[in-house]
Amino acid sequence: MTALKTVSREGKKRSELTKIRHEGDIPAVFYSAGEECHNLRVNGSEFRAAMRALKLGHLPTTIFEIEVGGEKEKVVVRDIQYKPTTYEILHLDLHKLDEKSPVAIKVPIECTGVADSVGIKLGGVLRKVKRHVKVRCLPKDLPKQFTIDVRKMAIGHSVRVNQLDVPKGVDVLLKEQDVLVVIAKK
Repeated sequence: MTALKTVSREGKKRSELTKIRHEGDIPAVFYSAGEECHNLRVNGSEFRAAMRALKLGHLPTTIFEIEVGGEKEKVVVRDIQYKPTTYEILHLDLHKLDEKSPVAIKVPIECTGVADSVGIKLGGVLRKVKRHVKVRCLPKDLPKQFTIDVRKMAIGHSVRVNQLDVPKGVDVLLKEQDVLVVIAKK
């Protein structure tokens, strides 16, 4: 779990948000079920460092710890807004994780054994049809990723949702027959 420094902010005006960004920080909103949302200012250099340390696609399952109103809270990034031309982070939506209520989160899919895959050695191409699997579970049961071993897959073979090894307490919010990964012809 990564700790982030946050400070409450009052400003909602565009000029105040621009000033925060100019100083290197990121405006954010902290959401919690049944409570008022809080406007925050997240330490930009800390958040960018945390992003660089993450594997591609793993932001939705990364849990951050922030301090709001003197209390430490566990949060996930629900939404992130970028500047279209430079990919500078403009805004974050942080969602509080309550240990007693389930949360819906997209869990990344990782493929192993790609270099040793029978289908790829015969000229096939690994095609990820879905990059994430949406699940609902308690925060303590949240998987970091779903791993699919593609070593024994031939050309034309696929892996569907019902073939995933889903931990107990995790409900998959996709159809069982949805294709996740396929070895396709070139």
